[in-house]
Amino acid sequence: MAYDVVVVGGGHNGLVAATYLARAGRTVLVVERLDAVGGAAVSTRAFSGLDARLSRYSYLVSLLPRKIVDDLGLNFAVRRRRISSYTPQGDGGLLVDAQDPARTRAGFARLTGSDREYEAWERFYAMTHRVAQAVFPTLTQPLPTRAELERRVDDPAAWSALFERPLGETVEAAFADDTVRGIVLTDALIGTFTHAHDPSLRQNRCFLYHVIGGGTGDWDVPLGGMGAFTDALADAARAAGVEFATGTEVTGVGADGVRAELTLSDGRTVAARDVLVNASPYALAGLLGEPRPEPAPEGAQLKVNMLLRRLPRLRDGSVDPREAFAGTFHIAEGYAGLQTAYEQAAAGRVPDAPPSEIYCHSLTDPSILSPDLAGQGMHTLTLFGLHAPARLFAADPAGAKEAVTRATLAQLDAVLAEPLADCLALDAEGRPCIEAKSPLDLEREVGLPGGHIFHRDLSWPYADQDVTDATGRWGVGTAYANVYLCGAGAIRGGGVSGVPGHNAAMAVLEKAR
Repeated sequence: MAYDVVVVGGGHNGLVAATYLARAGRTVLVVERLDAVGGAAVSTRAFSGLDARLSRYSYLVSLLPRKIVDDLGLNFAVRRRRISSYTPQGDGGLLVDAQDPARTRAGFARLTGSDREYEAWERFYAMTHRVAQAVFPTLTQPLPTRAELERRVDDPAAWSALFERPLGETVEAAFADDTVRGIVLTDALIGTFTHAHDPSLRQNRCFLYHVIGGGTGDWDVPLGGMGAFTDALADAARAAGVEFATGTEVTGVGADGVRAELTLSDGRTVAARDVLVNASPYALAGLLGEPRPEPAPEGAQLKVNMLLRRLPRLRDGSVDPREAFAGTFHIAEGYAGLQTAYEQAAAGRVPDAPPSEIYCHSLTDPSILSPDLAGQGMHTLTLFGLHAPARLFAADPAGAKEAVTRATLAQLDAVLAEPLADCLALDAEGRPCIEAKSPLDLEREVGLPGGHIFHRDLSWPYADQDVTDATGRWGVGTAYANVYLCGAGAIRGGGVSGVPGHNAAMAVLEKAR
């Protein structure tokens, strides 16, 4: 078999790349190890006998440019969450209502005793909004150099705060309250095992990608679940003529910069002019028979999916649970607590108070529940735990996962007026509707190296110097001129964005001109 392009991995970025290239007249084959495409951006009926479509792995959308949706004619939409976040504190809490500044200001005053933190919050996020407006449009353009992006941002203070100094310095200078500082810092720690003052600035890179999406930094709920996105992509790919080989693994790649040959798990070989790799750089090294990069990627999160009979009551009687759970519900994410949890996990211990964030997608998008379940008042609940590095699970995967899950849910129970367990629905066999995924599970189930949701540490969205070759210009290059990264490990990869898939396709087309 021979194709113009073979895409290794049928996750959302691979589907984006394949569709662009097929529409440009290339013959394209997508090879996917699993029985269905979608990668980590899928919806699953996780609990037997219950028609609830959970976004099992990836769960929110921010970095997906409207350009990609429009270019590919995707039947897909997202919905904005009115409530930005809720953070319980003692018997009270802070609700950030994106549509009611007066209400949010009053909440800050109750929590902190004055308007100072609210005003600092408004200044800080006005700054990140300006940066987002400058940076986000560049993600689907050839890479700017660092100097070009700095000129585009055109704000020396913002550039210093986000691109040059450890984020902890900026957060501590802007805010005084520990709870508020923690809320801000969490965006620097999603899938990234680090701390506020890490001199490598990996926390800054993670934070940047979490505040630039759409030019606003908003994180939206995918209507119909995350699988609706990859279903729409797969439909568009098939309509463009893309061929699929599912349930088939690429076991080797040979390339000389001009032609490539791929070996498949069923013994077949496939020839291609170009190979786009939606797998990680770590996996690609293995396919090429080359030394794998060190250190190996390490994921650092716990994902817990639940189906509830009803939302739990809160200790904070001033807020409706339907509002508190509608945005990002912060648990044990005070600034000092985040540092303590990091230090304990780095030392190989389960943190005493594992931090986490919780989301109830069914409040924003009831369509992920059958009419029967919705009518009963059921809801989905997704928990994303921080500072849960893969090393904690290595010696005893099942036992460690149980221990980390138990410790994490104990922090949630501490702010509820009733045990979460009392609110869990039961599946057709009478089992509680809860499943937990450690980094080791993510590696085994969807091929994320070390369970790292970004494939490796996120990169700055610029080139250190001017580059002229197509793969370098688009941030998708490897050591071989005809092998491209089109997944999260590319420059400007990470999150559900389609950006590296788009950029790899643009590099292929540019090189051919």
